[in-house]
Parts: sequence; C-alpha cells; structure tokens
Amino acid sequence: MQDQKTIIWDWNGTLLDDVDICIRSMNHMLNARQLPVLDLNKYRQVFTFPVREYYEKIGFDFSLEPWDKAAIEFIELYLQSLPVCNLASGAAKILALFRAQGYHQAIISAMQHDALVKSVEDLGIASDLDYIGGIGDHYGAGKIDNARQFVSRFNLQSSKTTLIGDTLHDAEVAGELGCMCILVANGHQSKERLIQSGQPVVDCLDDLYGLFDFSV
Repeated sequence: MQDQKTIIWDWNGTLLDDVDICIRSMNHMLNARQLPVLDLNKYRQVFTFPVREYYEKIGFDFSLEPWDKAAIEFIELYLQSLPVCNLASGAAKILALFRAQGYHQAIISAMQHDALVKSVEDLGIASDLDYIGGIGDHYGAGKIDNARQFVSRFNLQSSKTTLIGDTLHDAEVAGELGCMCILVANGHQSKERLIQSGQPVVDCLDDLYGLFDFSV
C-alpha cells in the first residue's frame, strides 16, 4: 500500500450510525442504577476514551461494582440492538468513490474484532475495504496500538494517509501516526468538542467531497 493513498476509517459513529443504540443501551443501565439518563446533547458532551472515564462521568461508581461487569453488560445490550443499525448517511457512496479513485481503505476500530467484521459484512461494504481491524476485547480502551500495527504492516506513508473519525480519540490516533485527520460531527462527540482538536471538522460524510481532489 505504500505507494497508494490510504483512508483509515473509524467505524462506530463515522461509517456506522450507532449513536442511538449506544444511548438507549446506556440509559437502560443508568435506569437500573437510579442514575440520570442521557439525551443526545449530553451524550455527545460526555462520551470519551477510554470509555471507563465516560462511565465514571455519568455516575458509575466502580468501588461498588466491577468495571468489567458494567462493560460486558453494556456490550451485551449494544450487540442485541446492533442489527438494526444502518450505515451513516452517504457512507456507502463515498466508500465506493474512494475505491473507484484508487484509494486503499481500512477500518481501525475500538470495537471487538469479530463483532466488527460481522457488522461490516452484514452491511455489505467489506468489498470496499482492504483491511478491517478491531481490538481483542469489549472494553473499548482505544485503538492506537492497533493503528500503529496496521501502518507498520503495510509500510504506509503518513503524507499519503488520512484518518477519518468522529471523536477526539481519532485525532489522537492520527497524531500518533503522523497522518492527516478529518473529523465528522454527526457521531459520538459534539462539533464544539471536535473543533478543539485543531483538525478539520465537517458536519457529515457528504461534506468530504469538497476536501479531496476526485477525478471525474
């Protein structure tokens, strides 16, 4: 891949429209613990990586219950709802366009690997991708090491690589890789938070067309 331009995609909240099921799953858990529930605005203000910090921000007390128990409870609720999720608006079209323009494309995600691959395949876009990389567990700790391994394995040039995601953590990953970054503000964090990264921020995937020189 080293001589080709490469797009590294985040999955959750960027290509996959899963914000609603994340909020519903978490609110189920918050209700069970008699904690205040989240709406979309509040969720986008507090969601962060590592996700344990997000849990603590919204009221979980891990002196009263194990962190891993809460994490597994969430992922079980999330996976029950995952089949109803669709791709984000414009995702299939822009993946196909990047493919037609000769870009290599990969997904690097903090989602557990087997669940990630199944989700991608179920939504019919696996053929547009050269690589799909999730993590080894359900704890959502982050994906910097995963991204580094991908870049090293394929000897990617940072000047020809762009990471597209929806969180400040994606900007951190891009910084670690030394590659370009674009953040999309219709996912898991608010536009106001994303702007703080100093990276280009667009409102939706359709806005990406103006940032790349696509030949006709």
